[in-house]
Amino acid sequence: MGCCCSCGGGDGEEATKEQEMAAQQQAAKSLVVSAKMSAPTVKITTAVDDDNNGGGGSSSSVLVGHGLALIGAALEQDAAYWEWHITLPARKHVDTILFGVSSQKDRKFYQELKEGEEQEEGVSSEEAGTNWMRKVEVQNGDVVGVAIQQSDLPMVQFFHNGEPLHELAVNRFRGTVYPSICLPKSTEEILKVKPVMVEEKFQHMSPAAKFGPIIVARSIV
Repeated sequence: MGCCCSCGGGDGEEATKEQEMAAQQQAAKSLVVSAKMSAPTVKITTAVDDDNNGGGGSSSSVLVGHGLALIGAALEQDAAYWEWHITLPARKHVDTILFGVSSQKDRKFYQELKEGEEQEEGVSSEEAGTNWMRKVEVQNGDVVGVAIQQSDLPMVQFFHNGEPLHELAVNRFRGTVYPSICLPKSTEEILKVKPVMVEEKFQHMSPAAKFGPIIVARSIV
């Protein structure tokens, strides 16, 4: 009797690989700044990264303008690490950029924030969505790393060119948060910031092996 074994296993494996690749591509789209959750004064532009292999560079988002900006992927894993790469004119220092995490935002939030800022008393860091964020002084070419852990303290750690900034650590945050940055209005003509969420593009090591790149569970782009 002839063999009844199917020879279609290769097609199944190929389909699985294609599905995994599609899922990875969809996840990568979430690891960018969310226009829906960011201030309307933040502009998201595109830059081409250098490719040392000569095959043409890949594109990545670059932030200019001013205001709060959130990455569209919620931080739901136990520990994660990401970077912000800074571009400024030579010898220019900026100490008013805020880095960290923030809860989900929408257009109503930014409208209410604008109205509050127009009043004389202003708004608190909690009202502005920056209470889990910290200022790091930077200059051209600097890298600010952020690491979060949800089962240990401190919950948010900061790094400047790979060096830990222990004094800036945020002990606790509550609820679901997103990677965030707040660009100052005073530097909107000269400052460019590139969010780096993919491990192979990190310039520095995370503080420990458990701090891997962000895994997308749900997203808002």
